[in-house]
Amino acid sequence: MTALAVTRATLLRVLRDRTALFFMVLLPVAIIVVIGVTVSGFDQFRIGLVPSARPGPVAAELTADLQDSPGLRTRTYDTAADATTALRRAELDAVVLVPSGLDADVRAGRSVTVRVLVEPSGSAGHGAVSSVSAVVAEHAARLQAARFAGDVTGGAFDDNLTLARGAEQAAAPIAVRSETVNGQSDFLPLGYSYSTPTMLVLFVFINALAGGATIVQTRRTGVYARALAAPVSARTLVFGETVAYLLLALLQSVLIIGIGALAFDVAWGDPLAAGALVAVWALVGTGAGVLAGALFRTPEQVHAIGPAVGIGLGMLGGCMWPLALVPDWLRTAGHAVPHAWAVDAWTTLLSRGGDLPAILRDLAVLTAFAAGLVTLASLALRHRLTTSTGA
Repeated sequence: MTALAVTRATLLRVLRDRTALFFMVLLPVAIIVVIGVTVSGFDQFRIGLVPSARPGPVAAELTADLQDSPGLRTRTYDTAADATTALRRAELDAVVLVPSGLDADVRAGRSVTVRVLVEPSGSAGHGAVSSVSAVVAEHAARLQAARFAGDVTGGAFDDNLTLARGAEQAAAPIAVRSETVNGQSDFLPLGYSYSTPTMLVLFVFINALAGGATIVQTRRTGVYARALAAPVSARTLVFGETVAYLLLALLQSVLIIGIGALAFDVAWGDPLAAGALVAVWALVGTGAGVLAGALFRTPEQVHAIGPAVGIGLGMLGGCMWPLALVPDWLRTAGHAVPHAWAVDAWTTLLSRGGDLPAILRDLAVLTAFAAGLVTLASLALRHRLTTSTGA
């Protein structure tokens, strides 16, 4: 029996296990969908937009400005009653009512009030009001410039408004730039682009740990003992099992990447860097899984302790929430586990357009984790096989 024969036998055994397939395929996809829906759109407020009943050029321009604002995700309603109903159902953060007489009031020089409806208990509604106010204020400044030009030089309001638009596009006298004081600005992927990579990191590791139960079961049934009597060296068995678990980790990674790209439009960044990161993380998971198979005595121990350990390390390493949002001491503690370095690397690739050189430090740390785990796992499993024929 060669190492490849051991690898083939292990792969067939795992792929025929419906429980293993559930955890490898269905569960990660389901959680990616749920978390992606939950976290998507945090950078936008949901706005119900009720256009003017007597639309004109000014009202149409304000409506277009609201629809084009990057901070707002608008949905148009025919009546205020429909929009208010959606607001009460928590489908919207706020409702904007464009005044019916907006064009007439502006041309007559009268002040106009744009009503924004929010729920009294909705904290997001007040943030939405600020974003809507910024759009309306920009639009009002344009109208004020047109009115001022009319007072000074005369001419038609529409012509002056056209001039005001052109002047606004030509130069912005004041610009806003945000900076993080005593720190470094950190941008995170949004929606599926954050949940999918973190779930890849989490589930590849958890499933590798859970897969250690197969090694324990194989030990307990005496398969390894019979193979060693063939004779097959312990080194061959260890190598074959390690390759099998590495291929399973890579297979699950490719599956999650494919689903994320095809179904959820996740852009995985530079292909070379992403491929290197997937391969190194698969080695980390492989080392953890084989080590679990060597250390635990029963499959029940693996199933009870392995997922708990995997979830705990995932929480500490930023798979459940961004480490950028936690205190400094917890962020430092999180980087004691490999998950944090993998999540950091994915964040660099997906949010900052990073390439292979940009994540070399993360890859180096992960490679060290992988080498340590694989070496320790190989030694532990070889020792187990050569000193015991049972559990």
